[in-house]
Parts: sequence; C-alpha cells; structure tokens
Amino acid sequence: MASLKELKGRINSVKSTQKITKAKQMVAAAKLRRAQAAAEAARPYAERLSGVMASLAGKVSGDSAPKLLAGTGSDKRHLLVVVNTDKGLCGGLNSNIVKAAKQKAASLIAEGKDVKFYLVGKKGRAPIKRDYAERIEKHFDTSAVRNVGFEEAEAIADDLIERFEKGEFDVAHLVYPVFKSALAQDPTVDQLIPVPSPEGAGDSGDAVVEYEPGEEEILEELLPRYVKTQLFGSLLEREASEQGASMTAMDNATRNAGDLINKLTIQYNRSRQAAITTELIEIIAGAEAL
Repeated sequence: MASLKELKGRINSVKSTQKITKAKQMVAAAKLRRAQAAAEAARPYAERLSGVMASLAGKVSGDSAPKLLAGTGSDKRHLLVVVNTDKGLCGGLNSNIVKAAKQKAASLIAEGKDVKFYLVGKKGRAPIKRDYAERIEKHFDTSAVRNVGFEEAEAIADDLIERFEKGEFDVAHLVYPVFKSALAQDPTVDQLIPVPSPEGAGDSGDAVVEYEPGEEEILEELLPRYVKTQLFGSLLEREASEQGASMTAMDNATRNAGDLINKLTIQYNRSRQAAITTELIEIIAGAEAL
C-alpha cells in the first residue's frame, strides 16, 4: 500500500496534469472557432468551382481535353496524398486517417496496382512507414508553418502536377479529414488527379453559354486552380479537425484526471484515518501498560 506521502505526491502530480490539459482544451476551443470558420467559408467556393468545371467538362472531350482532365489513358500507378496533422494530442484523428489510407492502398494493391504515398504532415509518417516504407514517395513538411494556407496548397499542387506531367503516376487520391463537429472528423478519400468529371457534366439545362476564349483554353487555366483549391480545402479541414479533436481529447483527459484525483483523495483519506486509528490504539495500549 502506498504511503500517505506517496499518495499526496500523486494527487499533486495529477492536479498539475489536469491544469495543463484544461489549458490545452481552452486553447484548442479558441483556435477551433477560427479554423472552423475558415473551413466552412472555403466550401462554397469549391462547390461553385465544381459547377463551372461541370459546365466546361461537358463541352470538351477526346483529344481536345487537357491531360489533367483526360488522364494518361492508364490507371496502373496510383499516388495516395495523405494529409495528417503535425501535432499530436488529438485523439484518434491521425490513426483514422492512416487507417483509411492503408485500406485504400490495400484495395489498390489487391487489384494489381502500383501504389505510392505522398505524405503531408508529420503524424502519419511513422505508422505508414511501418507497413509501406518502400512505397513512400515524398514527405511534404508543414510543421514549420505557423498558419498553413494557400501558399502551401499551391506548392503541393505544383509538385503533384509536375510529377503527373512527367508520367510518374496515373491517378492521385487525396486522403484527408472532413470536419463535421468537435466530436466527428470523417476521413475521406477523393480522386484528385486526373480531375474527375463533376456530376452533372454536360447538363447545362436550357442555358446556352458561350466561352471566350474556348473551353479548352479555360480548362487549361482552371484545372490547376481546381487541384490547388481541393488541396487548400483539405488543409483547412485538417486544421479544423485537429482543433476539434484536440479539444475533445483534452476535455476527456481533464475529466479522467478529475476522476483519478477523487479516487486518490478517497484512498488518501482512508489511509490517513487508518494511520490515526493505529496511532490511537498504540497510545491506548501504552497507557494500559503503565
């Protein structure tokens, strides 16, 4: 049985930890409001861009279609762009993203595809490396950036498009979390390159739209921006998901610390009472001996 001094030390230690987790919870809550607002603000732009893409993609086909839309004509080589966080203490967020990436990789490999990984963020590296060390193509580090934004998304997109143009892969999939709430961040797998023809492509209703310059020229400019927008959205979703998961994890840790403090306090009080009782019995026994 632990001594009173040991119990008191453990109680003080857990209280110190509880103060830290409570502070981290409050910081995550403050950051979550900004991150959530940014992620939600970017969604309408991405949806509208998809609508324009649908209109244009329906008018372009065959040899006139840009490579980013038409693809290489093969789907043998696949690249998984996995977006993880750079920091921990956010519950099962990163493990769920990695799990989704591994499931997609296993499914593609079972179909006889060649799979490579393009990792964004630090926390997904170790678990993916354990199973697919030889398949990791590149690490894109965002840990040194205080506020990850469009500049990082543009750098990733430019690198991916360059690799695609060089023929290093046929299809790229984006694996990232979608923020639903502080309690739910869903890992999602979307095709990124070639740009999938959006739903409704070619269905423009009764409207007659003429583009100047032509649809091919517009798509040549629009397709890279679409890739950048998708990556930017995934980074914003990652930030919001990280803060939401961190807030929830720290809240749970604070509650668990409180429960442990209560249990240790009860144990301390019982041990103290037992020590007092033992001391009284010894005093009484000594008095009787006199």
